[in-house]
Amino acid sequence: MASSSSTYNPPCAACKFLRRKCTAGCIFSGYFPPEEPQKFANVHKIFGASNVAKLLNDLLPHQRDDAVQSLAYEAEARVRDPVYGCVGAISFLQRQVDRLQKELDAANADLIRLAAASSPSVHMPPHHRPAEFGRRFANEGGGGGGGGGGGRFYQTPGYQITYNASPWADIYNPHGGGFDGK
Repeated sequence: MASSSSTYNPPCAACKFLRRKCTAGCIFSGYFPPEEPQKFANVHKIFGASNVAKLLNDLLPHQRDDAVQSLAYEAEARVRDPVYGCVGAISFLQRQVDRLQKELDAANADLIRLAAASSPSVHMPPHHRPAEFGRRFANEGGGGGGGGGGGRFYQTPGYQITYNASPWADIYNPHGGGFDGK
């Protein structure tokens, strides 16, 4: 038996999956290590090995790693959700951000209202007093209860704090049970 002085390099996940010999110039070897076979399996299932090879060959070497990471992420998302893929995850996260922004705006409005109500030294014109604020605000179409809608609070005479209307002010009322009082 003759022994060879070369070391054994295991085939990359792509060549192992495709059951072919992994050569020294394999386009997949640097991006699909043998320890991550599922990564290539997902990419191959969604995009196809020949399409990925063409894409990697068309890219500059420093761009390939980012491309493979993007392909792997999209492929895994498509395997989990065949209809929406990563767009479904992005939409879910965007809805969560929107919900949290609404909660933050409601909390900020409550803080402003409470700060105005708890400061007896602040002179406020009669039509801006906190006790009358809810009625005045509701009559102006702001949704009531400090849920946004635009307007002014008077902190001290001559110094105004202006806030902008939030896009959901007409549908979200934190004091009326949430969305449209439901």
